Amino acid sequence: MTDQNWLEPTVDALARLVPHGAMVAIPADYSGIAMELTRALIRAGVRDLHLVCVPTTGLQGEMLIGAGCVRTIETSAVTLGEHGTAVRFLDALKGGRVAIKDATCPAVHAALQAGQKGIPFVPLRGIIGSDLLAKRTDWQVIENPFASGPDPIVLLPAINPDIAIFHAPYADADGNVFIGRRRELVTMAQASRTTLVTVEEVRDDVDLMASEAAAAGALPALYVGAVAVAPRGAWPLNLRDQYAVDEAHIRQYCEMARTADGFARYLDDYVYPRRAAE
Repeated sequence: MTDQNWLEPTVDALARLVPHGAMVAIPADYSGIAMELTRALIRAGVRDLHLVCVPTTGLQGEMLIGAGCVRTIETSAVTLGEHGTAVRFLDALKGGRVAIKDATCPAVHAALQAGQKGIPFVPLRGIIGSDLLAKRTDWQVIENPFASGPDPIVLLPAINPDIAIFHAPYADADGNVFIGRRRELVTMAQASRTTLVTVEEVRDDVDLMASEAAAAGALPALYVGAVAVAPRGAWPLNLRDQYAVDEAHIRQYCEMARTADGFARYLDDYVYPRRAAE
């Protein structure tokens, strides 16, 4: 991969690789959110996505839903944390513009791990007794075949997204991506058909596969479909120890997104003006 044919010229070009109706896995806010790619997806007008949140979402899912990009969301929570309610998500849910597949954090991780391993389903405890089983008709309860007595357990179908997307500090010249300790990104990538990544930079002075220590914190290029460089590509969210959440901007978003008109103004101010010149 040394010819860098995996490197897209712009984030908008990367967004065009996401088709309408795709099942897309996105990580939680602490794992590296591809917010510049999120804005590019909105600019591209992608529709009918099935978002798989690993295991929750915040501003990324809220914006994609508010912009009409999402038909189904599979998640344990949609929350803006201390900044309050994800109003555009709630409004779309109440209006029937988005369907929700309720889950739990362990259920999302377990179903992706099944997809990663190439098995059709995975058993999970801790769900029996909750009302989720009435909502999730695709989850089935069986008796543990290895138990000597009654022992019901839930079977979850594997999740195999079409695309996983996230933002990372850097890729090396061969397309290996540094993810540090965020191993759930490996699970997402290996369970998905392809992975699209934005990075702060491509580093020619590093070979992430050259040592055991470096390789342990990398997603191999084998699982990466395409990469685009997007400096501060997680903004206004944080990227680990590189930059912090822009709290003032998140507050501004929450204030504007209280109404549909305010959300539309937010998109005009912060999403559409950044359309790439090509």
